[in-house]
Amino acid sequence: QANRPSGGPGGRPNQGGGNRPGGNPRGGAPVRAQKAEPTQKEIQDQIKQTLARLQGKSTGGGKGKSRRDKKAERDRDVDFETDEVKVLKVTEFISANDLAALMDVSVNQIISACMSLGMFVSINQRLDAEAITIIADEFGYEVEFTKSIEDEIEAEEEDTPEQLVERAPIVTIMGHVDHGKTSLLDYIRMSKVTADEAGGITQHIGAYDVMTKTGHKIAFLDTPGHEAFTAMRARGAKITDVAIIVIAADDSIMPQTKEAINHAQVAGVPMIFAINKIDRPNANPAKIKEELANMNLLIEEWGGKYQSQDISAKTGEGVDDLLEKVLLESEVLELTANPDKNASGTVIEASLDKGRGYVSTIMVQAGTLKIGDIILAGQHHGRVKAMFDHKGKKLKIAGPSTPVQVLGLGGAPQAGDTIKVYDTEREARDIANSREQIQREQSLRTKKHITLDEIGRRLAIGSFKELNIIIKGDVDGSVEALSDSLLKLSKDEVKVSIIHKGVGQISESDVLLASASDAIILGFQVRPSSNAKKLAEQEEIEIRHYSIIYDAINQIKDAIEGMLEPEFEEVITGNIQVREVFKITKVGTVAGSYVTDGFITRKNKIRVIRDGIVIHEGEIDQLKRFKDDVAEVKAGYECGISIKGFNNIQIDDTIEGYEMKEIKRKK
Repeated sequence: QANRPSGGPGGRPNQGGGNRPGGNPRGGAPVRAQKAEPTQKEIQDQIKQTLARLQGKSTGGGKGKSRRDKKAERDRDVDFETDEVKVLKVTEFISANDLAALMDVSVNQIISACMSLGMFVSINQRLDAEAITIIADEFGYEVEFTKSIEDEIEAEEEDTPEQLVERAPIVTIMGHVDHGKTSLLDYIRMSKVTADEAGGITQHIGAYDVMTKTGHKIAFLDTPGHEAFTAMRARGAKITDVAIIVIAADDSIMPQTKEAINHAQVAGVPMIFAINKIDRPNANPAKIKEELANMNLLIEEWGGKYQSQDISAKTGEGVDDLLEKVLLESEVLELTANPDKNASGTVIEASLDKGRGYVSTIMVQAGTLKIGDIILAGQHHGRVKAMFDHKGKKLKIAGPSTPVQVLGLGGAPQAGDTIKVYDTEREARDIANSREQIQREQSLRTKKHITLDEIGRRLAIGSFKELNIIIKGDVDGSVEALSDSLLKLSKDEVKVSIIHKGVGQISESDVLLASASDAIILGFQVRPSSNAKKLAEQEEIEIRHYSIIYDAINQIKDAIEGMLEPEFEEVITGNIQVREVFKITKVGTVAGSYVTDGFITRKNKIRVIRDGIVIHEGEIDQLKRFKDDVAEVKAGYECGISIKGFNNIQIDDTIEGYEMKEIKRKK
């Protein structure tokens, strides 16, 4: 029994002996439980010992303790090292809750850290880049910002040389306004484009597929030459392989030509100079070549590296040689692409068609785009419902270097957005949602409210005015160009603010926004819906309509500079609704119509409007009541109307009559 001290009744007294005066003094745990809290002095001594150990000095204490401390120190060193390399990969505008989860701390710690920094945040409040960096720094993390979840998805495999096949060159035609860019393209395509453009000047960017006489395919991009379209020219240069710089032989190298040359040089795109209008009597191509030489752009004839060709877009002289030079340039570049993968490309233009939805003009740069593919462009995704070429012919597939019009996106992407095809709709939707969220956060954060400094500045200037503008247009590129140009018009006394811009006809919500923010509405090639028009009249909101970009810029500029109104003013006399369409041989299309408001005269200029978009401007050919020719038809009466050179009239079209009235200039 004596050998069983721990078992049976005899062992019990010794088990808890440490709790009684006669207990075993070597019972470790109970003694430590009675030990008092360490004093401040003991803590300081411990810190000194630790520092001494770190510096390599020996300290008192047994071997076992020293080994334990060394192990603890080694672990702590590892912690320090891991702390140094802790990097958070986040997108901007993640919520406080998500940030806490990433750093493995409680959200309350994040909130208290924010409060100590003077920021009051809630659990789901999204934080901007600066706040995320400061908070992460507080917890010993470095921050690396990624664009969005797409970076993980978009890890693309490199194409092997066996997968690559030859592709057609993408050629952008650039130059100054009215130097003959579109006329050259017209000759190449044997069609008319500028006839449809307001003022005979390109207002939109166009993409065309052309087969040369030698059987080679070339994709052409036509960019506007007006100074307002800088962004479009920059985009054209980015997605192109060869740039044709058109310069008129009877003119000189203009600022927009120099800008186009700069865009091409920055993008590293080879240039070919097309010296146009050599059929003119005062043409002097040698002068243009000399001006190019002064800009350090020596052409091949003069011993330089740049190809040039004298051409006439009107007669076609030299155009075939120019195309040969384009193909030669593309041969040197050895252009290839892999057609057997998901398509990727760039959005060239986007518009809203009421009958078909959002129509996006896309340049496919790699892969093959097919009907039914799931595509993502900017913050919009969708399935390809239909594809058309520039002539409106339906396509089922589109390979590399093919410009196509695509239906199926859920919104109008911005011109210049990259477009990609994804395998699943979920991938595309997730990325689209994340982009939309970031866009929404950015727009909310960039809305500036008036500050005391701003009030002080306005008082100092004395007569500060703000011009709020809402811009609606038929295509995204024009809206962007117009808003960029108008923002540049801001002066110290007058600030221009673009409070909203969008694609499509002017809606009631646009008028309500204008009413709430004291804004004027600019419609570029679009018209208001009937409800929006009535609402604008009630709210007394001004809606200005333009079809030529520099008319809009000049009028706003005049308004800002306090200049007088132009000498001629456009006055809308009346609107006609087309109720029936008759095709008559030798006459063309006659519209059986009803004058809804105002009046229409035979001398009126007219616009044909379909679903809020202007599709034709012209003059009246014949105006009749029953069988009689009449000079005028008033509201509430029916009439028959035919339009000069235009037969594509449809039921429910609106014909708007207007006249240019001369008004007295007020002093």
